[in-house]
Amino acid sequence: MGKRQVAIVIPAFNEEATISNVVQSVKEHGEIIVVNDASTDNTKQVAEESGAIVVIHKRKKGYDVALNSGFEKAENLGCEVVITFDADGQHDPALIKDLILLINKGFKVVTGIRNKHQRVSEFIFSQVSNWKWGVSDPLCGMKAYHISVYRELGHFDSYRSIGTELTLYAASHKKKIAQFPIKIKDRQDRPRFGSRISANIAILRSLCIGYRRY
Repeated sequence: MGKRQVAIVIPAFNEEATISNVVQSVKEHGEIIVVNDASTDNTKQVAEESGAIVVIHKRKKGYDVALNSGFEKAENLGCEVVITFDADGQHDPALIKDLILLINKGFKVVTGIRNKHQRVSEFIFSQVSNWKWGVSDPLCGMKAYHISVYRELGHFDSYRSIGTELTLYAASHKKKIAQFPIKIKDRQDRPRFGSRISANIAILRSLCIGYRRY
């Protein structure tokens, strides 16, 4: 599969400290789409200078809407594979080639299984997800999708699922899903995903909606 058939979507909010290194580390594998979610720092400029295509949100819309925008751009570019990748430098770029290889082998979704969870709600989500859908870590931000799954559902996210809806849809519709363990590096600054209480509430809300829907 050619480089232009692979899109690597990176949602970013105030990630100027890490975005250049992240873009540089993955750009050999595909078209890099950074969705700048109304950052107030130099994320947009740094991403562009690093060689990324930048999709701009003029007001902050959140992680899931940023991924929606990235998938729309990837489809418009004619990409067959979309990889989601975090902007904070916690993911290992060397694993991208493995994601692409598994998609080429016929898997429709490939998702990482993190070696640790940051919040108790993530642990609960993972336990329920593994029992109901057979997906061990749907909240992992490093995933690969064949564009056909996105086209079939018609969107990446519709209920602020924290990046889980398309995976849960694929699992509930018996698509081929591959999973493999990944190690997460520590962030160098504060997480962007709200306070501990609000983040846990958002994750549990997403789990409840996904459980009812899929």
